[in-house]
Amino acid sequence: MTAATVWSDGNGHPGPESTGVKEFQRIFPASSSYQLKESRAGDPDGALVLQSQRGDSAAFAELIQKHQRMIHSLTYRMTGSLADAEDLAQETFINAYRQIASYRGASKFSTWLYRIAINACLTWRQRETRRMEATTDFAKTCAAAQAMGNSADDASEWSGVMQEALLKLPGKQRAAIMLTLYDGLNHAEAAEVLNCSETTVSWRVFAARRKLKRWLTAAGAGK
Repeated sequence: MTAATVWSDGNGHPGPESTGVKEFQRIFPASSSYQLKESRAGDPDGALVLQSQRGDSAAFAELIQKHQRMIHSLTYRMTGSLADAEDLAQETFINAYRQIASYRGASKFSTWLYRIAINACLTWRQRETRRMEATTDFAKTCAAAQAMGNSADDASEWSGVMQEALLKLPGKQRAAIMLTLYDGLNHAEAAEVLNCSETTVSWRVFAARRKLKRWLTAAGAGK
């Protein structure tokens, strides 16, 4: 993982970023009356944490530099993917930056940061599992309709049939099926994205699946 660079916080002050691309606004008060607990006295990060809580984004950039290797190693071990590990490490530091004011020193900062990274990885794993389960379930549903051979041309043709069927769906139903089937969101998360109720998402997914099954069955019967 490359060394952390320093962002602008939008006011000309340096701020933390691992890619050097995004720009962050200051998201906690410039000053804080919160005092370090005695339990934080033995934490080597205590001074930088306190400075960060007071709005010093350069101090937080130092925290990133100190802990980025540890966090990236964790996220890579949890995902087995360099790309996903990079994304989750960045997500970890973004979440820590947003939550730094709530850190109370009950544990070392590194432990607190580790917990944020673990939670990010577990959420990622749950989403990946849902996506895989949804994809497998849908593949089983459509398998009986696929009356094609195993050649590359047939596979390409079937992919085209699937895409054509998806495009025939009404826009809202297509969005619901794409978010839940291909992106792995649960119905509550999809509802938040689509700005509708979870019940509405469930209905749209049900209707979309029924139409897709009918169309794909007809396409398979025609071969």
